[in-house]
Amino acid sequence: MLGLDHAFFQPLWIRIVVVTVCFGWAAFEFATGAPFWGVIFAGIGAAAGWQFFLSGPPEKEDQK
Repeated sequence: MLGLDHAFFQPLWIRIVVVTVCFGWAAFEFATGAPFWGVIFAGIGAAAGWQFFLSGPPEKEDQK
């Protein structure tokens, strides 16, 4: 997807911060009257949340 399986995102707190910031920014955009950007950031937050927390652990490829 967007490289969300990178080692940078291994710690749980980083994944939580990324999703929270996306949804927080979406709320800010909706509050300031910019629904287009609110939908964009809410979608990014939903996609990140899905991949981080709901899609299960990433598949490990066998290294030869």
